[in-house]
Order: sequence, then structure tokens, then C-alpha cells
Amino acid sequence: MERTLILFKPDCVQRRLVGRVLARFEDKGLNVVAMKMMQITPELAKKHYAEHVEKAWYPTLEGFITGAPVVAAIIEGLEAIRVIRDMLGATSGLKAAAGTIRGDFSSSRQMNLVHASDGPEAAAREMKLYFRDEEICASEPTLRPWLRASDEN
Repeated sequence: MERTLILFKPDCVQRRLVGRVLARFEDKGLNVVAMKMMQITPELAKKHYAEHVEKAWYPTLEGFITGAPVVAAIIEGLEAIRVIRDMLGATSGLKAAAGTIRGDFSSSRQMNLVHASDGPEAAAREMKLYFRDEEICASEPTLRPWLRASDEN
């Protein structure tokens, strides 16, 4: 099983789309193992977006991500990082294909509803920024045998 961090960004929370987007992940057979609503501080934003802090557009990004609550979650599943990023679609909602989350709900590059880790190293780093080990509730859903064959690990 692979785990990844998901942030339902302020625009997703304000537009009341968290449940609809989360349902897509669950419908795909992915498992939520941690979730909480929180306010991202400027300090946390700088840690999360460390590679962008020196860029001219970073203040706008920080203002957006700290401007309202987010819902942070850890989601697990087979190839979860790739699967979720494929489900999200292109970064810009204007370029994202119909049927993807951003293609269906976003028309902005920045206000694109959801952040998802872009690889295993980023996922490990980002999960530690938002969750303590004791906040992760790993469990095996009872319907797992109906989601994939027993030899698909």
C-alpha cells in the first residue's frame, strides 16, 4: 500500500466540495487513514512550499493557502500517488480534462481545489508536516476483497 497527503485547499472547503471530491477517492477504492480540518499558518506554508518560497509569486500562494481552513488527509491504496494525481488532472483547471476533479470543478491554476503529493519522497515529507504518527488510523476495509483480486498487493 502506498500513502499520500491530500490537502483540500481553501477554495475546495469554501465551495463545499470536500465531500464530493473525497467520495471520488473512496469510490475508486482508496482508503482514508487520517483526516482533519486545520488552518495553515505562514510558517507551515513555508515548510510545505519550501522550493517556491523565493519565487516572485509565492506571496500570492501563501495568502491563498493560509486564507481559510483546509482539510488535510492521508489516503492509501495501490499506486495511490499516481492514481490520485491522474484523478485530479492538470494543475490548471482550464487545461484539465473533463472527468477529472479539476476539469469538472476548477477554472483556475491556483484555485485548483486539491494538493496531492507528487512522489513518494514528497508524500513522506508532507505527511510528517501535517500528521503525527498517532493520528494515522490504519485499517483494512472489510470490502477490500471486492475491490481487487487477492494477488494485487
